Amino acid sequence: MNIAHNLANIFKSGANKLNGFKKRQFMAEVVNQLGFGGQRACEKQLGWCRNTIRKGQHEIKSSVTCTDNYAGRGRKKAEEKNPNLLSDIKSIVEPDSQADPAMNSDRIYIKLTANAVLQQLRERFNYTDDVLLSRSTISRKLNENGWYLKKVRKTIPKKKYQKLMQYLKV
Repeated sequence: MNIAHNLANIFKSGANKLNGFKKRQFMAEVVNQLGFGGQRACEKQLGWCRNTIRKGQHEIKSSVTCTDNYAGRGRKKAEEKNPNLLSDIKSIVEPDSQADPAMNSDRIYIKLTANAVLQQLRERFNYTDDVLLSRSTISRKLNENGWYLKKVRKTIPKKKYQKLMQYLKV
């Protein structure tokens, strides 16, 4: 079976504009209209997956829609894998944290780097390398929880005071 080139382009663009159940239903309807050998022809000429086509045909026959679990995909968060991680990081960071001295923001600054926090997790809480995260993940967790690495100046000298001190020294 051979699908005409202009029809193939129409079918491809139609399928690309849809997703989920509607896409499977569209693919199944196209294959059903093509008849015997339509699945294989669509697989070769349109690049459609035959399993997806079969799923769509089954959904049309049974009138039951299969649900897609998109939220169940992907990597789990570090807190889900290790529930004590955030509390351990907090116990390391809190003694060294400092508020913005100018009180311009709600940020809390820390003097520890992400590598230092990793080292403390190894030493104080006996985390092993297979359980422990990377430096970038620790850095992201620090930022997500409101701790930012920054050197904090205790006081900012006034310019007038500096000029006066220069004048008195001369």
